Formats: sequence, structure tokens, C-alpha cells
Amino acid sequence: MPYVERVEMTNRPWLDHYPAGIDPVLQEITLPHIPALVRRASAEYANTLAFTQVMANGMNGSLKYRDIDAHSDNFAAYLREVVGLTQGDRVAVQIPNSLAYPIVAFGVMKAGLVLVNTNPLYTRSEMIHQFKDSGAKALVVSDMFADRLPDVLPHTDIDTVVTVRITEFFSPVVAGVIRLVQKVWSRTLPAIKVPHTSFQAALKEGEKHCNKAQVEAYLEGVGPDTLAALQYTGGTTGVSKGAMLSHGNLVANTLQLLQMNGEFIVPGKETALTALPLYHIFAFTVNLMGFYHVGARNLLIPTPRPPSNLKRAFENYKITWTTGVNTLFNALLNERWFSDSPPKHLKASAAGGMALHESVAKRWREMTGTPIVEGYGLTESSPVLSFNPLGGMFKDNSIGIPVPSTEMACVDEKGKEVPVGEPGELIAKGPQIMQGYWQRPDETKATIKDGWLYTGDIAQMDSDGYFTIVDRKKDMVLVSGFNVYPNDVEEAIAAVPGVLEVGVIGVPDEKSGEAVRAFVVASAPAPSVETLVAHCRETLSAYKVPSSIVFVDELPKSPIGKILRRELRDQAMSASASTKGA
Repeated sequence: MPYVERVEMTNRPWLDHYPAGIDPVLQEITLPHIPALVRRASAEYANTLAFTQVMANGMNGSLKYRDIDAHSDNFAAYLREVVGLTQGDRVAVQIPNSLAYPIVAFGVMKAGLVLVNTNPLYTRSEMIHQFKDSGAKALVVSDMFADRLPDVLPHTDIDTVVTVRITEFFSPVVAGVIRLVQKVWSRTLPAIKVPHTSFQAALKEGEKHCNKAQVEAYLEGVGPDTLAALQYTGGTTGVSKGAMLSHGNLVANTLQLLQMNGEFIVPGKETALTALPLYHIFAFTVNLMGFYHVGARNLLIPTPRPPSNLKRAFENYKITWTTGVNTLFNALLNERWFSDSPPKHLKASAAGGMALHESVAKRWREMTGTPIVEGYGLTESSPVLSFNPLGGMFKDNSIGIPVPSTEMACVDEKGKEVPVGEPGELIAKGPQIMQGYWQRPDETKATIKDGWLYTGDIAQMDSDGYFTIVDRKKDMVLVSGFNVYPNDVEEAIAAVPGVLEVGVIGVPDEKSGEAVRAFVVASAPAPSVETLVAHCRETLSAYKVPSSIVFVDELPKSPIGKILRRELRDQAMSASASTKGA
């Protein structure tokens, strides 16, 4: 196994708490890259249903493993032979959960290219930044968002656009009904005003040029250390940058999480619900990669909002696993249809992306009779670093113990490990740690030191080796599992005439975990709250728009003039406590 070292794990208390039969060292890896994983699973489970896309009204479409393999081969051939891309070129993908997504993602990697996952909710300015920074030459985009392209493409290197319908591979009758609703009722199909190729046309063109030997040749020289994906994150500074995840990073993390779950995930026997977006690293590795590797049937939900969109999936399929964030689990618990008829075949659920509230975990266990496995990770770690092991000791409010071949420690500002039970910055080391930030060597050096990833989160380890997140060192706000960086919001608000200063923080919110709050110092006449919110909606994704704006006379600052967000948070918490007390 060329890219998995037997890391030093002496005097680590968590070693005593791996479930029976679970090796704390990752077993030998024989898969050199993601296409090898896809090819192996596709052959072993060829006639098994791989993905079923379930719409809110229950309409659905499905593809088998052999279909995914064949279509992704054709798409790889299209990108190389028709578009003319060469190994290492970047392809941006901006589509929601759908049958097309795994074909596109696997096709990009089979072509020896680099996947650039892009949030479909991004605004024009956010799209421009990510496409330009990554140097993407091609874009695969949902036709529902194509109206942004005329303003975006001229600022990028993209010269090929492939448009995808949400109804790809549905039966003609079902697809026709859904398209009619999109056009007439919801009006979510804008005119496409840039040159483009439909997804089906791209597959047909690729098929003309495709043969197995040729597709395999695209991977000559591709190995564990080859870049597979640029997964964008705000990192420690709030500046959006691409985490370079190699084939080895992603394959290793997929096998780490599967190895640690042991017998609780049975090959060929699982049905997983995927409500989290596959463009997010959590769902990409856990749902797409992990469950594909074990031959599971993956139920794809295009959007989990409102939570009633999941009703038909829970009613019509024997779901054994689901993944989500705290807000999704909490929302389901408050749905009458869910509480009246909890899933009968569920074995366990995996929570990530944000802190899982103890009250939510307890209610979920009581209602479903099954546990939620809370874990921890970052985009920079592919993402899974730790979780509470099934079949082992389970601790509420804990992110559990490190996955196999992973070391974790809490250190002080000098990088020295702090005593057990004391808080310190959480650092981690293992085969899943990214190669660095795309074209940002200084950021990489500040984040990865001597092979250790400095997470920026404050945690503590107990005597059993279980870790708990204490606080965020970063100022990032987590809204329903999505990262919101104050700098982005502050920059948008500061552009409004009349705004003198602005400070942005996160405040607790029952629905989204955290909500964005902006404190504004303005001149007279001050811009209205409505004006500020309207401007934010024009320049930011919806989840980044402040839910509350407070006008103040001044903002707390350090001696050098830096706005102190910590004091703003303290003021907000104090005001909230006073209100509750009253």
C-alpha cells in the first residue's frame, strides 16, 4: 500500500476502544485511484440498482451499476475525444443530487481530469471566483441555473458547457410531467443563452469514440498522489480556496470509514438515503464513494427542503442508512408523518457538517430506535477524521475516536500536546489529509505542519481517547451545515452606500444551528435593513444572507483597529440571556 503509512500511534488511549474485530490500522489498499474503485464495484454489482432519484411527489428513475459504469465511460470519452481536454484539466460540476451526478463525477475522473464541485446556489460572483481560481475549462451545469452563465463565462476560461436536466434517465412520461411543471408552474427553467451541449447529446457523442482500452489509457500515470478533486473551502482566512484532494486521499478515507463500521454495513444489502448534496465533501465521500463501494442502493433527493420532500422516500423504500446534519434530523423529528411512522428498517444514521445537539440525538434514538453516529472532519481531510464507533462505547456530545491510521491531538499555541482533558487546537494526521491548497503555498504551510493538519478548532480529549469540540478558533458561521465566512458578508454589506463599518458573527438558531447577524455602523441617513438585505441577496447565496441586522454606534476593536468578533458574540449572548431572563 504505497500511500498509507503505519502511523505512530503509541500511548493513544483510543486504541483500547475500537470495537472487536476493527483494526486501528487501515488494511492494505489495492485500489490505485477512484476509477478502479468504480470499476470494481460496477463489475461486482452489475445488475444491482445503484441509484434511484426520488422526487418530492414520489416520481423516480433508477440506474444499475452497469449503467453507471457504461455512461461514465462515454462521458469520459466525450471530455477527452470531443471536447479535447487533457489529463489534469479541471471540470466544474454544478448540479444537484440526480442520476446524472455520479455519471459526471466518475466520468471526469475516468478521463484523468480534476473534478471541481460547485454549489448550485452560488451567485454569479461566487461562480466567477471558483471557476477562475480553478482554471476550469469545462462546466457541467443544471439547466435550472443556466441564466447566470452569460454574466459568468466571459470572466473564466470555460469554453465548453454541458447542460443537465433534473429528469435525466427518467421514463419519457414521468420526465414530461416534471418538465411541464418546471416550465409552467414553478417556472424554474430559464432560457439558455450561451452555446451548450445537452447531457444526452454529450453521452451519444462520447459513445461514438469510446472503447474500454481507450478509457483505461486515459489513466496512464494516474495514481494515489494524482489530484482528483478541488473541493473549495474558506479555510482559516475566509478566502475561498481549493483543497487539493488526491485519489489516494479519497480512496483511503472511503475505506477508513467502511473499515471502522465493520459488520454494520453489509455489502450488497444496504439502502442509503442521500439528502445531503453530493457536491459537499461529506456526502461525496460517505454516500457516493462509500456506499457505491459496497454495492448499496443510493436514494438521491434533489433537495431536502422542505423536509416533506423526503416523505415518499421513507414511505416507499426500505432505508437502512441515512446521513444528515443536525438541522435535518431535527426537522424530521418535527414532521408529523415521520413521528407517526418512523422508518422500520433503519440501522443507523451518520451526522456531520455541524454539531449534533444532544437533545436531537436522544429524540432520534427514542423515535427510531437507532443511533446517530456523530463524526468530525473537514474538507481538508476528505473529510472524515473521527466518529463514535458502532458496536463500541458511545458518548453523546463527542466526535468519537480517530478512524483507522489516523492520529489526533490537542496542542497549545506552540504546538505542544496539552494534558488530557485540557482544551487545545485539534490537529490530525493520516492518509486522508489533503495535498494542500490550490496555488496557495503560504496558506498550505500555515495549515499543514510536519504532516499535521491544524484544524483551527478547539477540542479536548478525555482519558478514553474520545474527542469533544469545545469551540471554533475560526470565525466561521455554520448555517445548516454550510460554511459562512464573515469576510464575505462584511464585504457585501460594506459596499452599500452609508455603511461605515460592519462586523458579522454567528448566533444560535433553533432551525439552522447558527444564523448570521450583522452589526452595522452607518452614517445619516442610514440605509434601511431592507436595503442591506436586498443587496446581500443579490451578491450572496441565500444561506449567507443575515437573518438579523443591528445598527450600533460603534464596534469593539483591538488597538490596531481590528473588529473584535468575539466581543460582538459576547454582547449578543448577553443580550439574549437578558431577554430570556425578562
